[in-house]
Amino acid sequence: MAAKTLRSKSRPPDPSRVRLEVDLQSIRRNFAQIRKSVKPAQVMTVLKANAYGLGAIPVAEALLEAGTDRFGVAELKEASQLVKRFRRPVQIIGGVLASEVPECVRLGVVCPVSDLAMAKIVSREARKQGKQAKIHIKVDTGMGRLGIPYFQAFREIREIRKLSGLVLEGIYSHFPNANNPMHGKTREQLDLFRSLLGELEGVGIGFPLVHMANSDGINNFPESYFNMVRTGINLYGVFDLSGLRSYKLSPSLTLKTSLIAKRRLPAGYTIGYGCTHTLFRDTWVGTVPAGYADGVPLAASNSGQVLIRGKACNIIGRVSMDYLTVDLNGCPASKVGDPVILVGKSGKKEITIEDWARIKQTHPYEIICSLGNRVERAYR
Repeated sequence: MAAKTLRSKSRPPDPSRVRLEVDLQSIRRNFAQIRKSVKPAQVMTVLKANAYGLGAIPVAEALLEAGTDRFGVAELKEASQLVKRFRRPVQIIGGVLASEVPECVRLGVVCPVSDLAMAKIVSREARKQGKQAKIHIKVDTGMGRLGIPYFQAFREIREIRKLSGLVLEGIYSHFPNANNPMHGKTREQLDLFRSLLGELEGVGIGFPLVHMANSDGINNFPESYFNMVRTGINLYGVFDLSGLRSYKLSPSLTLKTSLIAKRRLPAGYTIGYGCTHTLFRDTWVGTVPAGYADGVPLAASNSGQVLIRGKACNIIGRVSMDYLTVDLNGCPASKVGDPVILVGKSGKKEITIEDWARIKQTHPYEIICSLGNRVERAYR
């Protein structure tokens, strides 16, 4: 006899201790602000890495309702998930492997082409399948990662144009330093890109879509819009730590848990691994069931805060994998079971993704992508 299932199919899943609430209405409002800012340029919304770990499908549904022109992803697996579900162009904006090209062509994914060799592979596969494959040619104007180097691009693009089975829908490049509006690198790249476009136009080669601006470019370099932009992190109301904030966006993420313990500990008591904090007075110490496995930066040890009942409570001791401890003397009314805001608002106070990025001395992308798999994603 087969073993019985321990859990009834009708039983809801056990709740997660840590919950990430994603405000889809806020994402739609942020998209509308971005679209208004770059109009009449089209907007590609970038959902790579499962929308930075926030959930590509629900976020894509919200953006589809908001009017996104297309989705951008990093790889075939991500593209396949979206192209089968949504009636919008889905574009890989990094690179593709030769082994991925047949499926890209079959699904109608817009392929990036970073050199003549890849263009030939896509052309050959398109002819084999009896299709016209849409491509965007990537030009390296200074990122140094992928793309046809700008000094070779004119010659190679002329050769790519001769290949059959291809629709040259777009051309684009990538900024490495657009978060710094004072740095000359970005304007140098723009000059190189415009010069190439002019050369190509001189021999009758044009592209329906031309794009270069990422979120930083949108904020800091309006001259980079061309006729399409790419936006990702700004959709969630998050900005790079440096650079301008050209429009008002609303935070879309709240990370929360609950107070699991509250104890009165005496002066001289040590807290956490490594005994990195010693109480200098009798202290109400709270234990919060969230740690670096959930995305809380280890760097928040003895330096970060959480919000409880609208009060900022200092993290004391080292953040561990599953727990962190806080000083509750400033929140004497707190009780076990109280909501704990790790990121988001409580009363008049707020902790942002950018705050965590500053503590960790990194950028907000890493913070969002580091939110652990066991964190429950909820949408409203």
